[in-house]
Amino acid sequence: MAILRWRGPFYESLKEFRELDRLQDEVNRLYESFFGRRPFSERPDVFPAINVLEDRDNLYVLAELPGVVAKDVDITVEEDSLTIKGVRRVEPGYEGVSYHRREREGGRFNRKISLQTRIVTENVKAETKDGALTIVMPKAEEVKPKTIDIKVQKGEEHD
Repeated sequence: MAILRWRGPFYESLKEFRELDRLQDEVNRLYESFFGRRPFSERPDVFPAINVLEDRDNLYVLAELPGVVAKDVDITVEEDSLTIKGVRRVEPGYEGVSYHRREREGGRFNRKISLQTRIVTENVKAETKDGALTIVMPKAEEVKPKTIDIKVQKGEEHD
């Protein structure tokens, strides 16, 4: 008895899609070999790169802002979001040269981050050091974890 691969009713029509996928891969390879990276990468470049973390009392946003001056950055905290926007300035291009690779870009940036918990907006603090921006946002009291003591009634005490 021979085992045959079952090919459903749409097998023939899917061949065209497989051919399109192969063609897309080939175009991406050509683009990458010429420009050094794919035009539509799976993870687009975002500036600034950020980490969002929390402890019991605060949310923290850590952002990488190398070469960005603090006066060129605006931070806005709204009810459920934090916005970091500003301008990244890079030196002008050189005359009479052609670049082999140019990855440092300047211009305006804007990152909006959804906040998953309520914060006390009037107590938010931000500081920058060595190109790293740290934003500390205190959590609202009603969302902080609370320890609940259990009242033990007589006759129910066990080890």
